[in-house]
Amino acid sequence: MIEIPYLTALTTYFSYGLLFAFGQFRDFFRKFFDWFTSNNLNGYAPICLGLEDFYIRRLYLRIQDCFGRPISSAPDAWFDVVERYSNDNNKTLKRTDKVCRCLNLGSYNYLGFAAADEYCTPRVVQSLEQYSPSTCSTRVDGGTTALHKELEECVASFVRKPAALVFGMGYVTNSAILPVLMGKGSLIISDSLNHNSIVNGARGSGATIRVFLHNTPQHLEEVLRELIAEGQPRTHRPWKKIMVIVEGIYSMEGELCKLPEIIGICKKYKVYTYLDEAHSIGAVGKTGRGVCELLDVDTADVDIMMGTFTKSFGSCGGYIAGSKELIQYLKYTCPAHLYATSISPPAAQQIISSIKVILGEDGSNRGAQKLAQIRENSNFFRSELQKMGFEVLGDNDSPVMPIMLYNPAKIPAFSRECLRQNVAVVTVAFPATPLLLARARICISASHSKEDLVKALQVISRVGDLVGIKYFLAEPIKKKFD
Repeated sequence: MIEIPYLTALTTYFSYGLLFAFGQFRDFFRKFFDWFTSNNLNGYAPICLGLEDFYIRRLYLRIQDCFGRPISSAPDAWFDVVERYSNDNNKTLKRTDKVCRCLNLGSYNYLGFAAADEYCTPRVVQSLEQYSPSTCSTRVDGGTTALHKELEECVASFVRKPAALVFGMGYVTNSAILPVLMGKGSLIISDSLNHNSIVNGARGSGATIRVFLHNTPQHLEEVLRELIAEGQPRTHRPWKKIMVIVEGIYSMEGELCKLPEIIGICKKYKVYTYLDEAHSIGAVGKTGRGVCELLDVDTADVDIMMGTFTKSFGSCGGYIAGSKELIQYLKYTCPAHLYATSISPPAAQQIISSIKVILGEDGSNRGAQKLAQIRENSNFFRSELQKMGFEVLGDNDSPVMPIMLYNPAKIPAFSRECLRQNVAVVTVAFPATPLLLARARICISASHSKEDLVKALQVISRVGDLVGIKYFLAEPIKKKFD
């Protein structure tokens, strides 16, 4: 759990209180003006209604220049950010012809494959010429190429599972798979901070859903024991099946899953385990095989392994890996496989090529160097931020490191000031995080040089002093960046 400093919590509550009070005050008078100028749709209820609409109008629109910034180059260590301006108090944004060259601390380009690569790029271009950008078909019609079959075999071998199935979108991999695997009479026990794709997939399944405290195996066991004893609601019959869903690295916290303990509990109660490795596969582990390799967990103990290609592999899409029987069943039943357009052939080739580089099958040791570099970069950057006095979430080896901002006024202040000093960061607020836990999420890449990281630390340190987000006493070592 995140312990918010008392004074920080007080000022954050006060800020949101002022925002709510003045916003409601303005909305009250707005109703009178709207009454005279309204184009009422004859009794139709407004489509946008409620507190979330209020939040969007009164907070998000005021700082929307901090989000969705367009870029005009590959998301490498440095990229070009298109400059924008507004003439209507940020309600709409217009772009200019100018670009700003910025250090990229926001993209999921963990291993640096998002930019041109000496091994991957020529093969991707060749596949584009041979197969075209799209198959224009689903996998079960005319959308399966030799690349798709090779990719699935490559992924299954890489994650050490008997078989795999790939999809064109990572989000859909979770949201479309869970309703196929689980249904009425089933029980899903989900980590309280699981990704929205898991939440929506679980809700769409019709299964009973319960959550356990984030990354707390002891509470998971308590929930499991209680629900197994009670059985299904009303009838108290035994559950048809039970599945525990966790993530390898939690995208908003940067924490590693306590997988060995959770696997032990799942085996004890004979329930299935579903592991989402979107942010961990390719990024951690000696050979990039994710948290199972990092934490010395046998992949045979994980029933269903999910991951995406949008982070470490510089491509798009996702995969499910498991037993041959499971994958065959999904091929017959999963709507994302039956009805969605198959993954783009050049994207598939990019994944195959990047995996070969990671494993050294390209004839070089660049893959091992990239894995060592991202681990070194991540641990160096995290330790230096902590020494400066920032509140940084997450664990060592994780390339995701959130810096806590808390106060709503500090969200745009931190983002805009970093951009002004040519460092592009991602700030995250409600509804992606709880209302009081706004943060800046830093993503480190193997493509970042030591000079890049030192520059980023210098800028973040200056901005941190200016904005006032160094919540802990900084160590003297920070002075070497001044």
